[in-house]
Amino acid sequence: MAVHFHEEDLPDGVLTGDSALAVDTETMGLVTARDRLCVVQIADGSGDEHLVRFANGSDYAAPNLKAILGDQNRVKLYHFARFDLAAIEHYLGIEAGPVFCTKIASKMTRTYTDRHGLKNLVSELLNEDMSKQQQSSDWGADVLSDAQREYAASDVRFLHRMHTILVERLEREGRLEMAQACFDFLPTRARLDLAGWADKDIFSHE
Repeated sequence: MAVHFHEEDLPDGVLTGDSALAVDTETMGLVTARDRLCVVQIADGSGDEHLVRFANGSDYAAPNLKAILGDQNRVKLYHFARFDLAAIEHYLGIEAGPVFCTKIASKMTRTYTDRHGLKNLVSELLNEDMSKQQQSSDWGADVLSDAQREYAASDVRFLHRMHTILVERLEREGRLEMAQACFDFLPTRARLDLAGWADKDIFSHE
């Protein structure tokens, strides 16, 4: 298992194939239009993680990364896909689907708890521990520390194994079809966020 660090794009020939891809992003903050995209993490479940870092002032060209993220024949696994989809669409200009969101799957299967964070899921489903210490660090720094790189890699390291478990639970509870409908809507939900409806429930009566 290795963490590979790249500047501005993936190298040619990396992550080719048709397997599902675990994806995450690191940004300067939680306001997508204001807080620039700094890192995209991506893994195919084979044991390695790839980090693509974008410098301040980047044009986000990244043709290899865009081709892989935009491949509609490869499922993308996220934890809280809504945020990552919005960041990727806003800065890279692509819809990075089709989608499976482990946070939504958790909320639809682990109804015995309100703890649906990635760290909680990794602990319960996989009996492993992950550190969230670097979550709020400066992802726009000129040099990312080894701790930041390891944290970023860990955000996609466990998603394939959790996906398998959560699909089994969704099937067991008869909720897979409903979950898939939620996943299919997520790119639109992300676009609504970008268009100004982030804090509005457009389905409510009010």
